[in-house]
Amino acid sequence: PIDLASLGGSALTADLDVPQGRTEDQMSEGIPITYVPARNTVMLSLALGYAEVLGAGDIFLGVNAVDYSGYPDCRQEFIDAFECVANLATRAGVEGTTHFRIHTPLIRLTKAEIITRGTELGVDYSLTHTCYAPSAEGVSCGTCDACQLRRKGFVEAGLVDPIEYLCEN
Repeated sequence: PIDLASLGGSALTADLDVPQGRTEDQMSEGIPITYVPARNTVMLSLALGYAEVLGAGDIFLGVNAVDYSGYPDCRQEFIDAFECVANLATRAGVEGTTHFRIHTPLIRLTKAEIITRGTELGVDYSLTHTCYAPSAEGVSCGTCDACQLRRKGFVEAGLVDPIEYLCEN
């Protein structure tokens, strides 16, 4: 297992406060304290190694940049750069036996579009978790950036969010 907490440097991996109740303007100001250093780079590297062993060229990643929360590794520029690295830094890429392609089907969708599409595909959103600061029992806070963006997405999709929140607003 990979322990991203060992990297520290983030409110999601270290003993740092998760921002609560920020406005959308505040959310879009710079890279947030919830950024986990190189998280998507680490995950994509693991996926790339596994894909190379399997002989699979297609890697899918669920990043989203439209409702941008300041995460640099959720941008198309990062995805394009990693795809180049994948094809330059692997035996399969260099020998030409596999051409790696990073697919990001959600990258240009709004949260509302993602939620609507998930509903069409039968996603049970009561089994999903988004919160950066849940209670000890796992109940979502309702006020962190992730909760606020999720709630807004459900409202804009015209759907009821089926999960419980500590702060019902």
